[in-house]
Amino acid sequence: MKSKVSRTIAAIQCSVVFLALAAFPASAQINTNRFYALVLAERGDQHEAFVVAALEWLKETASRDHFALDVFENPNKFNQAFLARYQVFIQLNYPPYRWSDEAKAAFQDYIEQGKGGWVGLHHAALLGEFDGYPLWPWFSDFMGRIRFKSYIARRVAGTVVVEDAAHPSMKGIPSTFVVEEEEWYTFDQDPRPNVHVLARVDESSYQPSSDIKMGDHPVIWTNKRKQARNIYIQMGHHPSLFKNETYKTLLRNAILWAAEDGSHDQAGAGKTNGDK
Repeated sequence: MKSKVSRTIAAIQCSVVFLALAAFPASAQINTNRFYALVLAERGDQHEAFVVAALEWLKETASRDHFALDVFENPNKFNQAFLARYQVFIQLNYPPYRWSDEAKAAFQDYIEQGKGGWVGLHHAALLGEFDGYPLWPWFSDFMGRIRFKSYIARRVAGTVVVEDAAHPSMKGIPSTFVVEEEEWYTFDQDPRPNVHVLARVDESSYQPSSDIKMGDHPVIWTNKRKQARNIYIQMGHHPSLFKNETYKTLLRNAILWAAEDGSHDQAGAGKTNGDK
């Protein structure tokens, strides 16, 4: 008799557990993404090797840190409704031209209204007249009212000096670190008066030395005048950066900080391969 009673009780308990699981929302069971990231990647030019390495690292990081990643090679689909799917916009070397007016307006709204965060790398500050496209004035203002002037084409090593160690993007970053190969950009004016500088490059550390200098040379900064959490990182030319543990920590910190906008519970796109 005891055996039959025990089996009956066990069956009832299993039924209760099954019913509880069935009642639990399916999305809550399988959706573990902390946030959704959009990557706008420049493809097919001199930065291709860096972009390929970056995308591989981003996929690994997304898996480890539990966020979804969608990759696009142009901004043709971008409008306000489209960008609303994402908590962070990663501008992976894609320049601030070749955008439609609708995409520009949507991106500007995204940043001005703080609808998501932004991480821009290297070519994202290629501001000026290029390939028949005019300067995007709003983006120039966003980047500290700068215009691209020159760069060190042969690539040199340089020591980066952290200025704001308390910023979340600098967690675990030493006070100085070396970037082995970079085509350091210079601009028509110092962005410092218009942005909050997080790090600069020590131009006296260039190896080999170069006469292409700015004097004060910020290389990582954020624009606090915008509602969106945003950070620009000038280093992003050579794939060897993804052998630099400090750079990888910096980039991971920047993405996680920029994405932390309180909207992680919103529905996202959740695609894995992205659209081309």
